[in-house]
Amino acid sequence: MRTTVTEHTGHVAACAPPPPTATRPAVDAVRWPEVAGSPRAFGPRTAVTRLIVRRALAALPLRYVCGDGPVTGGEGPLLRIHEPQAFFARLGSDGLIGFGESYMAGEWDADDLVGVLSVLAAHVDTLVPAPLQRLRGAWARRQPSALRNTLAGARRNIHRHYDLSNDLFALFLDETMTYSSAVFNSFPTRWGGLAAAQHRKIDRLLDLAGVGEGTRLLEIGTGWGELALRAARRGAQVVSVTLSQEQRDLATERIAQAGHAERVSVELRDYRQVEGVFDAVVSVEMIEAVGVDYWPVYFDTLRGLLAPGGRIALQAITMPHARMLATRHTYTWIHKYIFPGGVIPSLEAIGQVSAAAGLHIARTEHFGVHYAETLRLWRERFTERSEAVSALGFDQTFQRMWELYLAYSEAGFRADYLDVCQLLLTADHTVMNQGGVR
Repeated sequence: MRTTVTEHTGHVAACAPPPPTATRPAVDAVRWPEVAGSPRAFGPRTAVTRLIVRRALAALPLRYVCGDGPVTGGEGPLLRIHEPQAFFARLGSDGLIGFGESYMAGEWDADDLVGVLSVLAAHVDTLVPAPLQRLRGAWARRQPSALRNTLAGARRNIHRHYDLSNDLFALFLDETMTYSSAVFNSFPTRWGGLAAAQHRKIDRLLDLAGVGEGTRLLEIGTGWGELALRAARRGAQVVSVTLSQEQRDLATERIAQAGHAERVSVELRDYRQVEGVFDAVVSVEMIEAVGVDYWPVYFDTLRGLLAPGGRIALQAITMPHARMLATRHTYTWIHKYIFPGGVIPSLEAIGQVSAAAGLHIARTEHFGVHYAETLRLWRERFTERSEAVSALGFDQTFQRMWELYLAYSEAGFRADYLDVCQLLLTADHTVMNQGGVR
């Protein structure tokens, strides 16, 4: 078991952290220097930020309260800003990174966190006045070059998230240990149906890729081995590659216990280092970790590994193309604390880059609402097991960070800021597109 906390980049605040209050949890200044430190307050910038944010909030279907002031707004979820000066200073200093760090520090809260974040996500294009949006390049931070997904960089980036601790992920994932969107039969969803919904998702991908007896299957991104197991049960011969040592260890153990070690090889290897020819390639929510600069390499690699008549089945989180173009180089709170080096593509970008590699998107199926429900189940399970998370060595700041990450992601799907789809790619243009919304 490993209980390392994610590393962070950026400046260390010079000011000593203020003492904890009833609403602000104690923050370990060694682990979380920029959260514990007092935000850098620039008078004019903080004042302008306060004005912009207050005007934006007043126009949204939510209520908010600053410090001991009155509740403003007539309807919607309630945003509680416990420490207004610190909150606006962080936003003025570091935008949405500051917004996330302010939550980690306990400077703001919400009775319905997903509700507040869903409102913000649904109105993201109007939160900042248009003239200031045009100046985005002057104030938005760009992703550090150290986060580029070179062979060494990709391993570091994956390590920071997926090697936190297998025991941590086991606390909020179902027994299949599947960390991607499920596909449900009906709503509302229940925890007891999550494992079956994950198997339904996996089986649809395997069906899409035509995996059966004797299929030579390459899986890029092992997870904890559930897809490889189900493919092996169909009679496939599976090579699965991952950059996470923790995932490889547990996946190998699970596969051996299931009696499929002779059918599945789990390798600690970058997708760019894979050799061979495969009848099918399957990858679940891994393209988000590839990075814009390496999308051409990714699809060229897939095409080069595919046997004649082969099929590629991908599950990918996507966002609208215009939004992706505007944000693809921006350094965000998610990059800093959750997924370094990641970029969510648009469906258009996938189509363009894959076409350049000689691949054709033959089918698409969208199911964003299913991801919102998957994330809700994970988030509720994670918060319910707070004491167990603490026992693994993850402090309250980490837990607030992950609560925000899960809620932020759920809100993105509920507000249609994000989507998720399963794609069939082939080099054969005769396969008709039979996609649909589910």
